[in-house]
Amino acid sequence: MTIYISTGGFKELSADKTSEKFFENGITEIELSGGVYEPNLIENLSNLINRGMKFQLHNYFPPPEKPFVLNLASNDTEIQKLSLNHVFKAIQSCGKLKSNTYSFHAGFLCDFKVSEIGKKINKRALYNREKSKNIFQENIIKISEVAKKNGINIMIENNVLSRKNIEEFKGNPFLMCDPEETKEIAKNLPNNVSLLVDVAHLKISSNSLNFKIEDFFSNCNSFIKGYHLSDNDGLSDTNGKISKNSWFWNYLNKDLNYYSLEIYKESFDVLNKTKNLCSEILNKKN
Repeated sequence: MTIYISTGGFKELSADKTSEKFFENGITEIELSGGVYEPNLIENLSNLINRGMKFQLHNYFPPPEKPFVLNLASNDTEIQKLSLNHVFKAIQSCGKLKSNTYSFHAGFLCDFKVSEIGKKINKRALYNREKSKNIFQENIIKISEVAKKNGINIMIENNVLSRKNIEEFKGNPFLMCDPEETKEIAKNLPNNVSLLVDVAHLKISSNSLNFKIEDFFSNCNSFIKGYHLSDNDGLSDTNGKISKNSWFWNYLNKDLNYYSLEIYKESFDVLNKTKNLCSEILNKKN
């Protein structure tokens, strides 16, 4: 079992600088996510491996020089191309950083601006859902083939759907938020592709779409190979702290190798203590 800590809360720094800070504070197992562009990023991170650091790569990493929103379900051929090339580069980077897994978000039914990430997304025309699912699944097959050649496992993360977005769009503009669609896509995944379940996303989506969280796990447990852990008020994705009383512990498979803390705006002391708490809970079998 490995418990990683995400660099996602340090968006204003390049991942190598964030990783240096982590290392100085005793954190050596890191999920690289986002950050600012740095031309020598992978080389700089490679040097940290020799100091005992272990990395996994997630979504918008390594960040491209010209930012865009990754969307593997886009009907825009240019965005599809950008997204696939980003993923292929990430898979190559996994090899250079001795990582065995790359994960990314499920696709969207429209394309967003970088400035809209994490904020209210204004209504726009949506792509056809079935067409977008087919595009997404076709792209997953392409990614799977490249990943297999490079010895890399792929995980897809469930999207988060807030009530605000439902009200704005009069529907759901994201793939893989609910149990049924997630299972529908997951059961057709290649054997080196699995699910990364973000429990905070799941909490919000279950409130917005009125499904039972236990239904998601009963539908999808056999496809899950990793978790993102944080908490929130059930309305917005705040990447808040977790505790021994957090709601999700009894739902987790405690025998996996990938758990990542996506907790933002907390001290390194809090992050280290939370990692120790996770280790204690996950090592205590039911």
